[in-house]
Amino acid sequence: MFLLRAAPWGAVCVFLAATVSASPHPDESAPAPIPPPALQAALRDLWANSPQVQVADAELRAAQARARAAAQPLYNPSVQVEGENADVDRRTAGASLALDLFGKRRARTVESDAEVRASQAAYTLARRDVTADWLKAWASAILAREQTELGRRRLALMGRFDELAAQRLRVGDISTSERDLAGLALGEAQIQQASLVGQEAISLAALAAVGSDTNAALPGLPPALPPEADAIAPMPATDRPDLIRAQANQDRAEAGVVVAQRAQRPDPTVSLTGGRVRSGTRTDRVVGISVSIPIPILNTGRAEIAAAQADADAAFASRRATTLRSDAALEQTRATYAALRGAAASFRQSRANAFDERVQTLEKLWQASEIGTSDYLVQLKQSLDSALSSRALESQTWQAWFDYLAASGRLTEWIDGPSKDTSR
Repeated sequence: MFLLRAAPWGAVCVFLAATVSASPHPDESAPAPIPPPALQAALRDLWANSPQVQVADAELRAAQARARAAAQPLYNPSVQVEGENADVDRRTAGASLALDLFGKRRARTVESDAEVRASQAAYTLARRDVTADWLKAWASAILAREQTELGRRRLALMGRFDELAAQRLRVGDISTSERDLAGLALGEAQIQQASLVGQEAISLAALAAVGSDTNAALPGLPPALPPEADAIAPMPATDRPDLIRAQANQDRAEAGVVVAQRAQRPDPTVSLTGGRVRSGTRTDRVVGISVSIPIPILNTGRAEIAAAQADADAAFASRRATTLRSDAALEQTRATYAALRGAAASFRQSRANAFDERVQTLEKLWQASEIGTSDYLVQLKQSLDSALSSRALESQTWQAWFDYLAASGRLTEWIDGPSKDTSR
């Protein structure tokens, strides 16, 4: 009887100790630390080996090569040598060159420069998107690993509970139905653990699909939550890579209109000929010059201009749509991140975060017959579900943080620092 009367006071003490241990996180208000070196190294390795980044890099190098080609002179000179043996012997040599009088070369250079800027922005976007995908897959993998570990603890608790229930049944402390509940709880824990192991395998496969070596040890999430959304100042719209690419594509399309207009104007070809003509005993030196120019009658080039203008109109509308999507994505990711971070911070400060103490308290109460087996299982399941949900919430918070950084143009800056931010 002494044990029964003393058990509630012991439980109260345990609950008070758990409440103290569930006090606010000491570094809750501190800004998120720079990612650990292992994470930075993994991301740099990802940038070096990602197929998506390699494709964007190759397309950028191709655009740069086309820009160098567009900067070259538009026409090459032609050389012509003629000889004739008849009543008059003629030996002449000449050279001809088409003249770019209407700025075709300059128009092509402007167009190719815009293409380089678009390709550079596409390369930046490829790095950003691959980084965001990898970070979110990494957070999911860390979540799956932690949930699997928590599932192992649940399995161990249910195994211990099953053994204690068998012992208490032998001494008559519980009924057969309560003993069966313990066995059913153990079987359910085994099934749930198999599901968690499968989810961990799926998350690792998703991480490998992004281009990560899942055999290497994955760094854990930082212990502190990311900073508040207001701590990040989004980049101006003109500096975001998706809008830079859209603007560059518009500039390229508008330059294409100029290229088509300049191509409509034919360039003249100037030829210079010199040589010797001999007729009988007389020999004369000859010099000639000629100018030829095509007449745009059969093909006026108006269709090409109309097509280029339509492309420019489409690029203009696409840039506007990209601006709307970018602004909407920034607001959406900001609101989502703020809500998830607020919930995660509140959970860290709540009593629900004291999982270990609550489990110990429940077991003591059950062994002291203060609560029944069914109540113990219900409360233990609620505690386990809360612990699993808390880990899922923090993982979702980090994933929302990555989305917000990507939308605001600060993702690479968060990884490498402002001075090393080459992709924004």
